[in-house]
Amino acid sequence: MQKKMTEFRRTVLIVLAVQAGLIALFWAAMGKTAFVSVLVFAAEAILSWYLLDHFENFTVEHSAGVGEMLDLASKDAFMFGQVGILFYDDEHIITWMSDLFKERGINRVGRKLLVWLPEAEDLISGSSDSERVRLDDRWYEITRTDDGPILYFRDITDREEYRSLYQNGRAVIGMASLDNYEESTQYEDEAVVSAINVAVRTPLTEYCREHGILVKRVNNYRYLLVLNEKIFSALMADHFQVLNTVRKAAQKQEVSITLSMAFARGADSYEELDEMVIKLLDLAQSRGGDQVAVQTAGEDVQYFGGSSEATEKRSRVRVRVMAHTLREMIMRSSNVIICGHRNADFDCIGSAIGAARITEALHKQCCIIAKTGGIEEKLGAVMSENLEELTQEVNFVTENEALNQLQDNTLVIMVDHHNLKQSNGSKVLEKAKKIAIIDHHRRSTEIGVKPMFLYIEAGASSACELITELLPYISNRIELSPLDATIMLAGMTIDTRNFRVRTGTRTFDAASALRRYGADPMMVGEYLKDTYEQFEQKTNALSGSQIYENGVVITPVKGTILSRALMSQTADTLLQVQGVEAVFVIADDDDNETAISARSNGKINVQVIMERMNGGGHMTAAAMQRPRCSIDDVQKELLDVLEDYFGEAESNESNTEN
Repeated sequence: MQKKMTEFRRTVLIVLAVQAGLIALFWAAMGKTAFVSVLVFAAEAILSWYLLDHFENFTVEHSAGVGEMLDLASKDAFMFGQVGILFYDDEHIITWMSDLFKERGINRVGRKLLVWLPEAEDLISGSSDSERVRLDDRWYEITRTDDGPILYFRDITDREEYRSLYQNGRAVIGMASLDNYEESTQYEDEAVVSAINVAVRTPLTEYCREHGILVKRVNNYRYLLVLNEKIFSALMADHFQVLNTVRKAAQKQEVSITLSMAFARGADSYEELDEMVIKLLDLAQSRGGDQVAVQTAGEDVQYFGGSSEATEKRSRVRVRVMAHTLREMIMRSSNVIICGHRNADFDCIGSAIGAARITEALHKQCCIIAKTGGIEEKLGAVMSENLEELTQEVNFVTENEALNQLQDNTLVIMVDHHNLKQSNGSKVLEKAKKIAIIDHHRRSTEIGVKPMFLYIEAGASSACELITELLPYISNRIELSPLDATIMLAGMTIDTRNFRVRTGTRTFDAASALRRYGADPMMVGEYLKDTYEQFEQKTNALSGSQIYENGVVITPVKGTILSRALMSQTADTLLQVQGVEAVFVIADDDDNETAISARSNGKINVQVIMERMNGGGHMTAAAMQRPRCSIDDVQKELLDVLEDYFGEAESNESNTEN
């Protein structure tokens, strides 16, 4: 309104100036005869000025007096309800503000509304019904009338404070468990056990005391934690530093004890929180421990930590119990279908063959889904070369053929994977009523199926190792041919990078057992040799490698298709270079996807990095796949994730030192 008045006044002044110029010309031409015109012009100018000034004063008084249009009771009601009113014109200039704003020292009349309150843009455009803004330490909810340029400000500071108090005071239930505690202390004398207890328990109890957490010990290695959302926010802010503290304290005692924690939040039912936290702790430990699993009711699980490799912690007793349970399930089934992951490798097919031998020894019909989902190139060559012998021993089928064999009492065994999306038999799994899982990968949040038997050991080197350990406890009539055993040994060799990583005493025990079955290490070497074409592809990929800080090498491969096996082999090759701590090979694969193959020597957790890009795997071997996209975009995203990862690691290290 004020802008329009200014423009109108300028126009009147221009008209008067033109008129004065014309009269001056008449005066010069006609002399005194133009005197009357001068008098008329003077009177006109005085009248115009008076009218303009009077109209402007009227406009100001009208704007200032809008409040008078509301009766006194209404004004008092708005003040009592802490509601403010704001008028604006067509150009979003504020023309009037109610007494609430004046009382609080807020005066923006004559200014652009959206410059003062950018949050109101969606409200004015109609894309939002209300907005929350903070003005001078007070919260307001803004609404707009549908038929006028009026905004209503309702003071909701008290409501926000009460909501904050409620949110901060909501209960969070947690559990903490000392991983590998029993294995590390069961054969030690009392003095050593006492020293270990002081070393690993004290940091946890002090951490809880400092943050105001109620902690109760459930048994020698497990604790119940009770806290609220405000305390939990503080734990999130320091990235659960107690994990690093306990790990370092255990290392000084020369034991492999780590801390796993789980927190359940966002539910009003304590029973629901209790169920959630038990499942979360199981998730954290099945993923290898030394990490925190957090879940808000109705949302996905978040993981923190996981900076150490899973250790070997399954006992012979546990293996025997698992073997007997699996045997009973097979005996009570009509037939067995075995499925692996897509792009099956030696460990996948080797463990599937081992599971098939178990089933046959128990006199149950069995088939392996291997003609659907793809086969890794080198494995495909081995299977083609030995096709006649393999088909005499094992029934390989497609997924549709397996569907035809699926019955209500059929047992479906998933080997070397535990996620429905990764399976080469997903249609079978969706319809199966009895499912068993045998896997060595760190457990993901979503499995996609409801297994009756779950055997996931992140501390094992391979699925072939797990299957080999089960054999003597299930039946003494199980027979593996030398070819079967050699394929299984090849699976173990690849997953351990020639027995350099993820190997424990149980790994070598399993390898020895396979040797007794006739496995040939020389043939394994022949299986894993590169062809000249593969060697050439690998060499070309290596030439594009780029080294970054912290010993990270990224190899983007553009303009060519690489198999995932070749990507992982390229990464393994680079990892042998001095000073290289982790390798990430990015390429388009033969499944019309863009993938990353990640490898590490153990100092950098590539599993955590790949999980942040919706992938997964182990601490030293992980991967990610997504629909075909730009290599450059994936590399940029990876660099951002690496920056966050190392930033958090540096922050954790400095906090631990302090």
